[in-house]
Amino acid sequence: METTPSDTVLVIGACGQLGFELTHALRQRYAAHRVIAADVRPPKQPELQEAGPFELLDVLDRPRLEAIIAQYRPKQIYHLAALLSATAEKNPEFGWRLNMDGLLNVLDLAVKYKVAQVYWPSSIAVFGPDTPRQNTPQLTIMNPSTVYGISKLAGEQWCEWYHKNHGLDVRSLRYPGLISYKTLPGGGTTDYAVDIYHKAVAGQSYECFLQQDTYLPMMYMPDALKATLDLMHAPAEQIKVRSSYNLGAMSFSPAEITAAIQRHEPDFEVTYKPDSRQQIADSWPASIDDSRARQDWGWQPEFDLDKMTADMLLHLHQAEPQVAVGR
Repeated sequence: METTPSDTVLVIGACGQLGFELTHALRQRYAAHRVIAADVRPPKQPELQEAGPFELLDVLDRPRLEAIIAQYRPKQIYHLAALLSATAEKNPEFGWRLNMDGLLNVLDLAVKYKVAQVYWPSSIAVFGPDTPRQNTPQLTIMNPSTVYGISKLAGEQWCEWYHKNHGLDVRSLRYPGLISYKTLPGGGTTDYAVDIYHKAVAGQSYECFLQQDTYLPMMYMPDALKATLDLMHAPAEQIKVRSSYNLGAMSFSPAEITAAIQRHEPDFEVTYKPDSRQQIADSWPASIDDSRARQDWGWQPEFDLDKMTADMLLHLHQAEPQVAVGR
């Protein structure tokens, strides 16, 4: 089937936590055959290949990336491939190379092939220990203390540069911790807020790697998908921030999520044994000011902690997840 620059969407990193669900959401929005899923290894989720095209792709392999873009001529690229916070700290050189060189490959080829829009996710990891932790503003001190955060901050600047110097319509969100019943944790500092639900449903106790009073911004996956699609389909003149938008929904501590779960699972028990991820969490915001996103393109979350907890437990009791991945 012949394709044109106006009728396909490419999702790089489609097997990841966000990529898996975003690919599904895009295939519901468009015809499934128009959404090309791509990842460095074959999917554990058979529906990624069964519902639409799938390509093996290492985003660091520029010739392969260029061949796929030249073949499908996507109108949108969602570039989600990255090494997350805790994992990147264990392999900093590869974390930097994947997160940075992969983005530059995508941006450069998007300009070359006149891709209409590029989406690239940033993170609350761009902030650091000197950033105001409460209601962290859109513009503030940013001195990230992790390889993941350093690469995301540099990436934000590259996105802004490509927009200014090449007119590339690149858009980005600074995600908080993402929580989903469809994916298991795998390398993020906020992953406790996913794993804790699985332990509760399994009738097990949970040992938390953060202190019980550690507040972090969080978001339920349906809100993250809504925000991403709302941003990408907003008129270009409404997008005033070309680095990355602050994005918020809720903030809570391990003690608060435990209490929310115990309202449904009263026998659930949690103990606390902070590890190296506590230092990462302590350098991140406790809550986010996302007023720019609300003003510019109408962002509004739908889920709070109690509503999310009820929905998470309902779905996890119905079926076990199949995928492992996290921020």
